[in-house]
Amino acid sequence: MLRELKNKVFVIYLILSAFLVILPLFHILFSVFANGIPVLLKYGLAFLTETLPAPNRGGGIFPAIYGTFMMVFLASLMGIPLAVLAGIFVAEYPNNALSRATRSLLLIMLEFPTILVGLFVMAILVMPIGSFSALAGAFALMIVMLPYVATYTEQAMRSVPAQYKEGAYALGLRKVRVVFSITLKIAKKGVITGLLIGMAKVSGETAPLIFTAGNAWRSTGGVLEPVGAIPLWIYYLVQQPYTNYHEIAWGAALVLMLFFLAVFLPIRLSMVRT
Repeated sequence: MLRELKNKVFVIYLILSAFLVILPLFHILFSVFANGIPVLLKYGLAFLTETLPAPNRGGGIFPAIYGTFMMVFLASLMGIPLAVLAGIFVAEYPNNALSRATRSLLLIMLEFPTILVGLFVMAILVMPIGSFSALAGAFALMIVMLPYVATYTEQAMRSVPAQYKEGAYALGLRKVRVVFSITLKIAKKGVITGLLIGMAKVSGETAPLIFTAGNAWRSTGGVLEPVGAIPLWIYYLVQQPYTNYHEIAWGAALVLMLFFLAVFLPIRLSMVRT
């Protein structure tokens, strides 16, 4: 009797713990959708194609969407190859001194304050150039992205059973061929998960962009010019006293959420089925 009671109490505790864990997530999703959908319905397609309006007028967030996509694309273009290679190196040479140092540094960078990354890039890139720019923002986002992609790549590579690699070596394949043609293909689910998490992480970053990208409210600048970003707009707009700016901030939050869900969920679901 007492054993059954303990078991039931433990099960209830697990259920309550799981509920408390997911409750904040559902609260965030509900708040963003509940406040963002009326904004999109109110402003219509113009919300995605026009620029920031004057106070108490209608408008859109196109410059922020443009800047976010540009910087995430540039950060991915620069960071993903480097991060994947770093993860492969750490996984394939675990006893190497450089590998151990790299792994420790990656773990530190996972928890490193991103605002310090922005200050670092400002010192080495923004100040020498003399201007905020999309390139500086992308470089900061690349640094933030690196540890996530590299760590997930390492873990995915380590999870591949040794028999596959041993069989490949027995057939006379070289290490480069084994790593990229066999091990990496088997570990692709974990690697892709890391890529998605890295992209999702940087697409919502604000602190590094304050010191690197600057901001652009009504223009879509080039790579070497200041650009807007959805997280930056949300950060600045909620501080304004105008009602329409608060509405635009909620709408921008919904757009950012939809962008993340549209990229992350289909790929994750497809990987689960395969």
